[in-house]
Amino acid sequence: MSIHEERDVDQPAIVIRNLDKWYGNYHVLRNVDLFVKPRERIVICGPSGSGKSTLIRCVNHLEEHQRGEIIVNGTALNESLKNIDTIRRDVGMVFQHFNLFPHLSVLENCALPQILSRRTRRKDAEERAMQFLERVRIPDQARKFPGQLSGGQQQRVAIARALCMAPKVMLFDEPTSALDPEMVKEVLDTMVSLAEEGMTMIVVTHEMGFARRVANRVVFMDQGMIVESNVPDAFFDAPANERTRRFLQQIVH
Repeated sequence: MSIHEERDVDQPAIVIRNLDKWYGNYHVLRNVDLFVKPRERIVICGPSGSGKSTLIRCVNHLEEHQRGEIIVNGTALNESLKNIDTIRRDVGMVFQHFNLFPHLSVLENCALPQILSRRTRRKDAEERAMQFLERVRIPDQARKFPGQLSGGQQQRVAIARALCMAPKVMLFDEPTSALDPEMVKEVLDTMVSLAEEGMTMIVVTHEMGFARRVANRVVFMDQGMIVESNVPDAFFDAPANERTRRFLQQIVH
């Protein structure tokens, strides 16, 4: 099954302008600008506390920003939140800790959001869920519960669940950081496959091999600001900012 749909290439997938966010007196995002084109893959990296996860969580209002503008596929996230359902239908998100319902089977985890949000008939929702479980190569786990799966399998279920909603953009918030090292590759392989099919993606990760292979742009954040943004070869081989160079020396070596 192809996840790619023909989209208006002239309309940006995501526009973030002059974004500011505070936690009390802590200024976590500082005047952030980010422009994402359809089918573009952006990898965001940076030290802990740099604001990278907060930034992508603002896109679908899991975090509230105090100043600035967010537009997703032409729909503005406004203060009244009247467009939030439209935005969330277009944006899939995969979290660090899976966020699966432990009392539901894998199949139910993937089918239930379709039934509740899109009013899909159960039979159709389960058929679509099976298609995407096949897509992430775990259809044989459909009747099991999340606790019976490995971490890598649970994360692939989370990816399948998001894809069932036919998102135009996928956000990944450190999707491999909670996994044992031997499970990381199976999740990254799934994400690489999505990228190759043309999914628009923003990925917060420290997996620099993935970034070099998949990203159109790598964005480095520090202290709530975008310090540097460039194509992978230039970003890794000739970073322009001294803070970026020090980060890469620590994480790559």
